[in-house]
Amino acid sequence: MLVTGFLFVAVTATVKHLGDRVPAPEAAFLRYLLGLVFLLPMLGALRDARLGRRAMMLFSARGIVHALGVMLWFFAMTRIPIAEVTAMNYVSPVYVAIGAALFLGERMHWPRMLAIAVALLGVLIILRPGFREVSTGHLAMIGTAIFFAGSYLIAKIMADEVAPSVVVAMLSIVVTLALAPFAIAVWVWPTWSELGWLFLVATLATTGHLTMTLSFRAAPIMVTQPVTFLQLVWATLLGALVFDEAVDAYVVLGGTLVIVSVLVITLREARARKPAHPPNGP
Repeated sequence: MLVTGFLFVAVTATVKHLGDRVPAPEAAFLRYLLGLVFLLPMLGALRDARLGRRAMMLFSARGIVHALGVMLWFFAMTRIPIAEVTAMNYVSPVYVAIGAALFLGERMHWPRMLAIAVALLGVLIILRPGFREVSTGHLAMIGTAIFFAGSYLIAKIMADEVAPSVVVAMLSIVVTLALAPFAIAVWVWPTWSELGWLFLVATLATTGHLTMTLSFRAAPIMVTQPVTFLQLVWATLLGALVFDEAVDAYVVLGGTLVIVSVLVITLREARARKPAHPPNGP
């Protein structure tokens, strides 16, 4: 999970380095298009899945929602500091918790409601509306977190019905198709160097998801989840040392509140899934 944090911050830094010459929808499209090479080992599972109409509709909806979130994320990366992107990206699990209560029938106990309230307070501390300008990059990150939360909710439904490899493969395929018309509308021919950086983004992101999956297999989520929040530390240091971005104490404070809130929600859900008594066995 420590490696996962480095890899995901490296994704953010690479996109930041790439800049905004390639428009955000095109950069997102090329990242997913180049990343399709990593789906080759999953083709067998995808062929054997025999997806029905309901599954295809849900996968299509997830791909479209996720594509909108990805475009907004690429746009935000060119507008606001890395630390702010990272801190605001942590809010997605909070929106997932709200969506699970609204659409999946999960009960909203008071500790979860309190954690959500603290997380939203953290977002307000990061944005500080009325005390500084809330830029289009900040608004894009709010949209990113909401769209990603919708994507995760659909993934939560489909993960109980099909193999994880199929969920990953369908997301990559549908997102690539959904991004294509947006990319064509603003197309700028990328240089070979830009294509190389975007392929690096795809490689880092795919490897990050792999190491994250390995960590979930090796240890309980209560052990692995807190380590992911070191990403905010890495992102803040990287922004200051490499991209000459000022360290904003309010972003660190607000991000910390969001992190603590998400950690509370995650640990409570992990305990709720654990059976009260161990099953009887031989």
